[in-house]
Amino acid sequence: MSLGEAFLVLAAGLAAGTINTVVGSGTLITFPTLLAIGLDPVAANVSNTIGLVPGSLSGAVGYRRELSGQRSRLLRLAPAATAGGLVGAVLLLVLPDDAFDAIVPALIGVGCVLVAVQPWLTRLLGRDGREERPPHGSVLVVVLIFLTGVYGGYFGAAQGVLLIAIMGLLLDAHLQRVNAVKNVLALLVNGVAAVVFVVIADPDWAVVGLIALGASVGGQIGATVGRRLPPVAFRVFIVVVGVVAIWRLLA
Repeated sequence: MSLGEAFLVLAAGLAAGTINTVVGSGTLITFPTLLAIGLDPVAANVSNTIGLVPGSLSGAVGYRRELSGQRSRLLRLAPAATAGGLVGAVLLLVLPDDAFDAIVPALIGVGCVLVAVQPWLTRLLGRDGREERPPHGSVLVVVLIFLTGVYGGYFGAAQGVLLIAIMGLLLDAHLQRVNAVKNVLALLVNGVAAVVFVVIADPDWAVVGLIALGASVGGQIGATVGRRLPPVAFRVFIVVVGVVAIWRLLA
């Protein structure tokens, strides 16, 4: 890896860490970058997942204020995310590379739609007499978090969009507090997948280190920027990122 390529990977890690903390989909920056410098898809995916873990931790720490009072919620949802990440990591190592190609853009599209219409849907459900949403998540939420974890452990592009859509619609919580939980769940998914990859796969450790450094700084930037976005702007940003993710995947 040349000096120019190293700088490119570092910059991609910085951008990915920032975007992941605000919403998710930073993988759509780092993954193509790693392919461009010559890594094969599996090695790029493995190295990227491991490298983004410090960024996820940085973002979770940056959102620690919004995590206050959410211990019970995290204890309910964290096992599902962790188990899903483990399953997804194993699937990455045993399934063909293109196994999820058809479903991933559709999943992200559904997530974008749910984020965009969440206030309207919430009011509609309230008029139907179902305004009381479980504060820490119903069985449906746990199942959906597990499935999103499977996706996140397998590839992870825009898993944050899906997590925010699920929790924003089905939990009784402000969007910024939902985003704080999303950062912790994404950290768990990436973390358990990274452990599997370290043990079984063959990551490029130079790439891992560069992405980790950039993403750690980006996590703090993302926490500062994301918390200052008003609800409407935050929702618009999530949808825009999701649409760009779909476009990049289809392209």
